[in-house]
Amino acid sequence: MERYAVTVHKESGIRNDPNDWSDDPRYIFDLVKRIVRVSLETVRIVASLPPVNEQSD
Repeated sequence: MERYAVTVHKESGIRNDPNDWSDDPRYIFDLVKRIVRVSLETVRIVASLPPVNEQSD
């Protein structure tokens, strides 16, 4: 979540505001929600894969 906070670089004074990417006030919330959804679906898919039978020669 720290990556989505508004920060100001001390030396340059440059302001980094993730909300500048969109006029939608829900932009960051919806983005994080989608990232969580993809992560959960990935875990579900990986858990359903059959075990890998590796044989060492």
